[in-house]
Amino acid sequence: MPKAPLPPDVAELFRRPNPAVVAVLRPDGSPMSVATWYLLEDDGTVLLNMDAERARVSWMRRRPEVALTALEEGSWYTHVSIRGRIVRWEEDPERAMADIDRLSNLYGGQDYRVRDRRRISCWVEVSHWHGWGEAKAD
Repeated sequence: MPKAPLPPDVAELFRRPNPAVVAVLRPDGSPMSVATWYLLEDDGTVLLNMDAERARVSWMRRRPEVALTALEEGSWYTHVSIRGRIVRWEEDPERAMADIDRLSNLYGGQDYRVRDRRRISCWVEVSHWHGWGEAKAD
């Protein structure tokens, strides 16, 4: 797997609101994956935002290694997978919900509709990446 940072053409593909799955480690070391929204930030980290009560939040705090695969919309053959570590956590306050709204606007064009649940954000520092199809590494 090539090391970070993502080359510009791969970063451009990864910036799009592609369908994605994140994999985390459970307490027993087994993997668990779930569909997710993500956002590649300007500094190269990847924003994830979750309901604060999800079990995976505590698992990710304990074992901050994650993997995420984004599939190009309409062409699952082209995809980008990243591996990395969570380097920052922040509450996404109920009234502001700035992070989940950024994701919701990217994916759906409007603010997130569920406003009565606590949200938490984390940022993944990409260490390695792998691409396939149009994103294949040379």
